Amino acid sequence: MAVIAATERIVTRGGRSLYGRVAIGGAKNAALPAMAAALLTEEECVLENVPLLEDVFVMAELLRALGAEVDLDAERHRVRIRAAEIHSYEPPPELVARMRASFLVTGPLLARFGQARSVPPGGCQLGTRPVDVDLRGFRKLGAQVAVVDDAFVLTAGRLRGCDIYMDYPSHTGTENLLMAATLAQGRTTIINASAEPEIVNLGEILMDMGARISGLGTSRIVIQGVDRLRGYRASVLPDRLEAGTLAIAAAITHGEVILDHVREPDMAPLTHKLREAGAEVWWSETSMLVRAPGPLQATEIQALPFPGFPTDLQAAFAVLMTQAHGRSRIFERVFNDRLRYTSELQKMGAAIELVDRQQALIDGPTPLRGAQVRALDIRSGACLVLAGLVAEGETVIIDAHHLRRGYEDLVGKLAHLGADIQYA
Repeated sequence: MAVIAATERIVTRGGRSLYGRVAIGGAKNAALPAMAAALLTEEECVLENVPLLEDVFVMAELLRALGAEVDLDAERHRVRIRAAEIHSYEPPPELVARMRASFLVTGPLLARFGQARSVPPGGCQLGTRPVDVDLRGFRKLGAQVAVVDDAFVLTAGRLRGCDIYMDYPSHTGTENLLMAATLAQGRTTIINASAEPEIVNLGEILMDMGARISGLGTSRIVIQGVDRLRGYRASVLPDRLEAGTLAIAAAITHGEVILDHVREPDMAPLTHKLREAGAEVWWSETSMLVRAPGPLQATEIQALPFPGFPTDLQAAFAVLMTQAHGRSRIFERVFNDRLRYTSELQKMGAAIELVDRQQALIDGPTPLRGAQVRALDIRSGACLVLAGLVAEGETVIIDAHHLRRGYEDLVGKLAHLGADIQYA
């Protein structure tokens, strides 16, 4: 696993329109739970179209630490996992601290082995992100949950199916409880479940393993527990967040870009907002063409669970709003501290007013100026890269290592489309 310097920088020079064609890779948010699901069986699991990201490397290392055999073939974007001889039920705290998705191993460990232990997960700092939804669900399934030395300790015999009402449609919580319920005795119903495409992708993989699941893609998922699961051979779905970032880049630079390997239903929230802002979007099977030949117009977005506008794209869309005519508005309804990146855009001249921690007003069009700015997390880093594409002069993005957690070669793909961008 490559060690990325925390001081890594990206340098962009604005003023170039993007043109060309680029393929979209596999989704990180689908690959990580699929890798964790391999803990549910002793048979080999093979996952294709795996993105080469820091978080994927961390998950591979974490699974190895538990005793799984993991072969990550970077050339083929394929990972093979065999969890036949697990000897630890506690992922290393130093790996757990690096990403929130590390907590996804607790559900499979608890379901198959009756025990798991983990410190609270780390990852991007986006506000309050507790795992209480997961823990309450585990308790409902019959597990005992204690806190010992600042770690969650989970123990159980065989889990028992039950009705679980989630206080909010937690993405990670739905995945964890879905995996745990596959081996529980009896039927489990998850109410107010997340309907994200990545949840559907995980559910389909679990069904390929022999799980009995209905209701995927809705707020009510029903799982009939089985005694054992087999291995799987599956493919990670395309990354709607990478596609969305590049689509916004095409629009704000008034270029024309074709994105290949994209699923139209997954992109619907962004597609509607791009068109509302004045961009043109065309579809042909699994390819998406985006262009913005005329002026962009102010709009409003509300970041909500799917099929709402993706919270992971609202920062990128904020850059489009700085280039749109009129006053735009952002409501962030998923995380309570995700607008911190706006102070970095203000350094570049963006006219942004924070109404509160979850609402911002953006006036435009505003000419952005190159500056030194800091990537605070994965998606704010992408936002600043996009801002650099339209800013006058040179933009230096420090702490750009965050981007490698969520984007495979974003710099290379943008350069391929004509951007003046490089690592420094």
